Amino acid sequence: MNVDKNAKTYIAGHRGLAGSALVRQLEKRGYRNLVLRTHAELELTDRTAVRAFFEKERPEHVYLAAAKVGGIMANFELPADFVYLNLAIQNNVIEESRRAGVKRLMFLGSVCIYPRECPQPIKEEYLLTGPLEFTNRSYAIAKIAGVEMCWAYNRQYGTRYLAAMPNNLYGPGDNYDPQHSHVLPAFIRKFHEARASGAKSVTLWGTGKPRREMLHSDDMAEACVALMELPDETFDALLGTRHSALSTQHSNLNPPLINIGWGEDYTIRELAERVREVVGFRGEIAWDTTKPDGTPRKLLDISRMKALGWSPRISLDAGLRGAYQDFLERFQPGKA
Repeated sequence: MNVDKNAKTYIAGHRGLAGSALVRQLEKRGYRNLVLRTHAELELTDRTAVRAFFEKERPEHVYLAAAKVGGIMANFELPADFVYLNLAIQNNVIEESRRAGVKRLMFLGSVCIYPRECPQPIKEEYLLTGPLEFTNRSYAIAKIAGVEMCWAYNRQYGTRYLAAMPNNLYGPGDNYDPQHSHVLPAFIRKFHEARASGAKSVTLWGTGKPRREMLHSDDMAEACVALMELPDETFDALLGTRHSALSTQHSNLNPPLINIGWGEDYTIRELAERVREVVGFRGEIAWDTTKPDGTPRKLLDISRMKALGWSPRISLDAGLRGAYQDFLERFQPGKA
């Protein structure tokens, strides 16, 4: 471990699904100098405000988990929001981290940065090797820009910025909006409301055939903190090719990118059945095949993480039970 646990550690987006998991993991590991700001306290799209914050706080380590996120409908309906807000947030935080002398930064991306028709499982080297999925293209391009920004800063300024790409996250603190959330929390809410109302069926988007790998947010956080605690030599080996592109072949260039996933995937139909069972809904599932499916499959190759000694621990069934409990506690007080 090569991190001072008493040093200032800033978690951008600490109230979100990923950020709140990072806070739990850092506190569990004994970090006592966490720097946290709510959206109301610090608008990350405001460059002047972000600069003032970094000049005052001078954190040594940064986890960039703040982002505009959502499911397939949100991405389809709000593409301008997804590209503009995410670019603004990461541009400001990464640049001001550099100016403030941050020692290590972790940028959280998403599996959607990879091409729609990727070979499976998806290796880090597949980045920018084919067209993106159209329904989340704006978000994906913003996140790809974040990876490139980390790489460019490492090459030009000698920074130590690493991009971690987790697969579909779920867990405590998720967004359960039935229209704009990701697949599992949307299923949890839809099946719960259907059971509560006595509905005989629930209609879900698409064919149910695409496959998705699900990763619990606490597993993601454990992996991210473990990465940030690596000794300098091991951490630096993950930071991508540091020399100029003029002096090497393109095939030898590697960005500062590492996948974090579960290692197994399920069809959307299988996931729906798992959630229905956890929630206790006894009705039918109808599939609206006029709606888009999204990317056919997104299974990450996590061999690099496993080589570092990390493996996920929280099974899908255990994670789903915890997620439903979280939903009940937050949205159905007294019924948990």
